[in-house]
Amino acid sequence: MIRIKSDKIIVNEKLFDGYVYVTNGKITEVTKQEKTVEKEYDFTGKYVSAGFIDMHTHGAGGYAFMNSTVEDVINGCDYHLAHGTTSIVPTISAGEFQTMKQAVINIHKAKGKTKGNILGAHLEGPYLSPKQAGAQCPVFITPPIKTDYESLIEEYGESISRWTYAPENDTNGEFCKYLTEHNIIASAGHTDAKYQDMQVAIDNGCNLITHLYSCTSTVTRDHGFRSLGVIESAYLSDELYVEIIADGKHLPPDLIKMIIKIKGTDKVALITDSLEIAGTDITEGVMSGTEFIVEDGVCKLKDRSAFAGSVATADRLIQTLVTECGYEIPTAVKMLTEVPAKILNVNKGVLAKGKDADIIVFDEDIKITDVFVSEKKVV
Repeated sequence: MIRIKSDKIIVNEKLFDGYVYVTNGKITEVTKQEKTVEKEYDFTGKYVSAGFIDMHTHGAGGYAFMNSTVEDVINGCDYHLAHGTTSIVPTISAGEFQTMKQAVINIHKAKGKTKGNILGAHLEGPYLSPKQAGAQCPVFITPPIKTDYESLIEEYGESISRWTYAPENDTNGEFCKYLTEHNIIASAGHTDAKYQDMQVAIDNGCNLITHLYSCTSTVTRDHGFRSLGVIESAYLSDELYVEIIADGKHLPPDLIKMIIKIKGTDKVALITDSLEIAGTDITEGVMSGTEFIVEDGVCKLKDRSAFAGSVATADRLIQTLVTECGYEIPTAVKMLTEVPAKILNVNKGVLAKGKDADIIVFDEDIKITDVFVSEKKVV
């Protein structure tokens, strides 16, 4: 048994002064009681939290999760680990389907080889809306192709955590239903859906919106008659979780606060949606045939007409919520630990008896100092 001591243990959105006891990779107790242990870590003065869970990232540290090797996947995940992400869902952009399949295979092969936890792949496409493509390559966007997705899920479904798609192109919710029947999260994103489309999706198991306000439809008018879009559907439908790119750039602080005020901290997950260049000194170049520059803490198209992606790591998300939005650290941490754990249905995300002992330590500036995965100290 080991013991982690601190006066700032984050439990139930509050700070607790005491100990976290860990045995065989699981948390056995969070208490003020002193017990005999084999080893103690004293982090008095620092925050002790469940490990961050990033459920949407394309890479970091110069390593991409698509068009890359198994080693690149491992290195990208381990880079995120040093910034507090103990559990990760590597994300694959829209591409030629065989290329996307190979990326799933590489993520499958990387599982168990990283210092942290790969929970499974996230396919962001190719079944998206061309009108809401964003930084996705429109050449590869198609309606759902049954033979493709069924063959991939039959072979590698256990290594796929989630799939982002446009509900308006999913006839009768067939694709969504197939995903949820195979325990894959169906998430609406890069979508021009209306409320009626979202109702079909929800009825077939969709329970998540991919990066709300980024490539998601809003109210439209047709001959004076208004229809709700994905954004309004997210607010109206209590069963829907939303994820937000909380780098302080994709969404301004006031919009982040509005989303959280409406949906509540139980339904909002923070994500990086980071590119492979996150954490590097790269300031310009070409990715997937698109020229980009990095300035103002975000990646932009070369002509500065739009953002091209995030360069954030998980610790920066907490910094944004605390310093720019005014949330207390325990509340911000909840949306990067407990909420994604619930969405992904994993035994993580809170410091409580029986949960996996994925634990991080950070200072007042949200600088990660120590990381434990299944009680093993890895940073």
